[in-house]
Order: sequence, then structure tokens, then C-alpha cells
Amino acid sequence: MSASLTSLAYLVAAVLFVLALRGLSHPETSRKGNLMGVAGMAIAILATLAHANMSGVGYLLIVLGIAVGGGTGTFIAMRIQMTALPQLVAAFHSLVGLAAVFVAAAALNAPEAFGIGVPGHVFTESLIEMSIGLAIGAITFSGSLIAFAKLQALMKGSPISFRFQHQLNLGLAVLLVVLILVFIATSSQTVFWLIALLAMGLGFLLIIPIGGADMPVVVSMLNSYSGWAACGIGFTIQNLALIITGALVGASGAILSYIMCKGMNRSIFNVLLGGFGTDTGGGAAAAAGASDRTVRSGNAEDAAFILKNASKVIIVPGYGMAVAQAQHSVRELADILKKEGVDVKYAIHPVAGRMPGHMNVLLAEANVPYDEVFELDEINSEFSSADVAYVIGANDVTNPAAKTDPKSAIYGMPILDVEKAGTVLFIKRSMASGYAGVENELFFRPNTMMLFGDAKKMTEQIVKALG
Repeated sequence: MSASLTSLAYLVAAVLFVLALRGLSHPETSRKGNLMGVAGMAIAILATLAHANMSGVGYLLIVLGIAVGGGTGTFIAMRIQMTALPQLVAAFHSLVGLAAVFVAAAALNAPEAFGIGVPGHVFTESLIEMSIGLAIGAITFSGSLIAFAKLQALMKGSPISFRFQHQLNLGLAVLLVVLILVFIATSSQTVFWLIALLAMGLGFLLIIPIGGADMPVVVSMLNSYSGWAACGIGFTIQNLALIITGALVGASGAILSYIMCKGMNRSIFNVLLGGFGTDTGGGAAAAAGASDRTVRSGNAEDAAFILKNASKVIIVPGYGMAVAQAQHSVRELADILKKEGVDVKYAIHPVAGRMPGHMNVLLAEANVPYDEVFELDEINSEFSSADVAYVIGANDVTNPAAKTDPKSAIYGMPILDVEKAGTVLFIKRSMASGYAGVENELFFRPNTMMLFGDAKKMTEQIVKALG
């Protein structure tokens, strides 16, 4: 296949990638967008194989790699629970980073095969691109592993910090730049692997101080890192498709990170410096401090009576719904209410869950109609006219302290105005605080009824009581 035809195929693939991103921007077109992305990647892979000048053994290894990787990916995708998507995404990001490291190593060892030098010598501009892709890839690899460990509860979700942590990170970043300059000047194998190891250590240190409340931003940020790593390596091996794909992923991830930070009223630098978000241990102390405050609790029959007499209900899903896998029960509840003539809508906060779009994915799995799901800006004005706000474990994103308490860690974060509803039915296992470690003032409001228990079981009991 000629170079011009390969470039044309890459251009077609790039157009499909752009259309895929456009399709993924809305639930109704997400399936079509996904298919366009798959088609674009298939064209890019086939064009690369057709253009490459390899022996039969080379093709055999590539086909074997595609079969093993594709088979593994298919197996995981078929078995993974929707609730585990955040950690799956983090794990896949780590593989992208590791791939960038390995491709950079291959290019350094055989520059003539990639057209970036002659045996034993790599062109200076390629060394610059290689070192940048290597460093970002290594940071992405280790940082994604830490994100996966926190999301999978293999390590605490709370921030891990120590004295002089930021100074250490700054020192390592400066040392990393120095090593990159040395590598560009010498193209030393030893310095190459020192860069990889130092960048992996820096990725580890950058993510451990970031708490669970910031996980949506972390996942989005790592997605951006993986894109820029691929883009840098694309320049190194002179692959147009990889450059375009990496740039699209990097840019879209960066934009999404900005949107996530805006949704929490925080800067990206504030997130990167970490320290926000605790595990559930902090909630015990919060609950203990609030033991002298009155909380109104109820049961499934109480909730069913209130819902049956409502004319408008807004459902607010949160991480509690994901943990309990209650999305199907919630949809069943909504269907029953709609049959009774109740106006039912869903309100989604941009940082609900543990990754961007987490709640949207779960609701889509339960076949919730797209036209019933609304983002914060679209739905917030309707809570004052709602008879019931049905909150399922969405703790921090419904806490009125974000608007009323300047000393609160979440002050200034836009929240869902559920407290304005006639009655707030709040399903939660206990009075523990959310990942931000902040006591929720909503629990003590006179119009709030706490429904203590597992979200799925409680919803199923309400459905039964309505029947």
C-alpha cells in the first residue's frame, strides 16, 4: 500500500474518530459514536498493516497480539459489572501508558525500522518526542494503577500525604527534566530507563494524595495523559493515525477534566495537589458529632405512601446506587409511578459516582429513557416544584453546606437543590459522611426522611409496598 493511500486511510479514520467523539457527547447518539470509533480504529490498523514492510513472522506476531489483546478485552467487557467501570477505565489507561513506554524502547533500539535514524543513532528531534512520550506514558502507567487500587478498594480512598510531599514532587519533576535533557544529548539506554523509573515514581506520588471525592477528575485526567503519551510516541514513530488519535484523546480528556473541576468549583491545580476526600472512616466521627441532632427516619411503607401521593418525583442517583447495583430496581419504581400518572425525572450531578458519566451509564444499562435524564443545570430549577426528591446515596453533591458554610471543604461546589423539594427521601446505609468527609446538613432538615439500608433492597421493598 502506497504512502499516499495510507495517509488517506488515516484521514478517514481521523474523521471517524471526530464523529465518534461527537456521537459520544449525547446518550441518544452514543451507540452510533461508539461504532464509528471502532470503524475508525479498524481502518487505522488495517492501513498500518498494509503499509508496513514485514516478513511473515512479523505479521504472525501482530495477528497473535491482536487475537490475545482483543480476546482478553472481549472477555473482560462481557464479564465486567457496570459498577466496576471506573476501575476498568483506570486499568486500561495504565496499559496505554505502558504501551507508550514499550514502543519508545523499541524505537530507541531499532531507529532505522521507524525511519527516525540509523543503527545506533536516533535523530535529535525524534529523541525529544520520544522522551516526552516516554515520561508521560510512565506517569500514566503508575498513576492509573494507583487510581485502580483506590477505586477497587485495594488501598484506602482517602488522601495519603506526608511532610514535604509537594517539595519532593517538585524536585522529582525537575530531575526528570534534567534526565530528559541528558537523554537528548546522549541517547543513553541507561538514562532512558532512569527516565521511565523516575516518571513511574512521580506518577505514583501524584495520585496517592488525591482522595476519593476527586476520582472523576483523576480518571478524566489520566485519560488525557494517555492521549498525550500516544501522541508523543506517534510523532516519534511518524504515525499520523497515532498522532491524531492521541491528540483527540488528550484534548478531550483535558476539556472533560476542566468540566469536572468546574462541577466541583475547584481548580485542576487544587486537585493535583490532593488532600480532598476521605474514606468512610471520617463519616463515623461526623455522625458521632451529630448524635444530638434530630433525624427523621422511615421505612419502605412510609416512602411508598409519600410517593403514591406525589405528582412529581425527581430521582437523584449517586454512588450508593452503583454499589448496591440498584439501577434496575430504581427503573422499576419509576415505571410504576409513571403508570400512576406521576411525572418522573432523573437528576445527574457532573461528578456523581467515580468517573465522568458513571450514573448515565448505569441508567442506560437499566434502559431508562434518555429524555428523562437531566444534568444539574437543566433540572435544578425544578426541585422547588417537585413533591419528592428520591436520593440514592448521592451524598456530597446534595449537601446544602456547599452553599451555606464557608468553612466547609465543599463550599462553593454546585449541588443539586434537592432540599427545595416537598419531601426528600434519602436512602443511605448509615449516617456516615460521603467521600469529602463532610457531614450532610440535608439529613437533619425537617422535610427529609432517611431510609436506612441497602439501596437495592430498600427500593425493592418500596416497589412491593406500591404494588
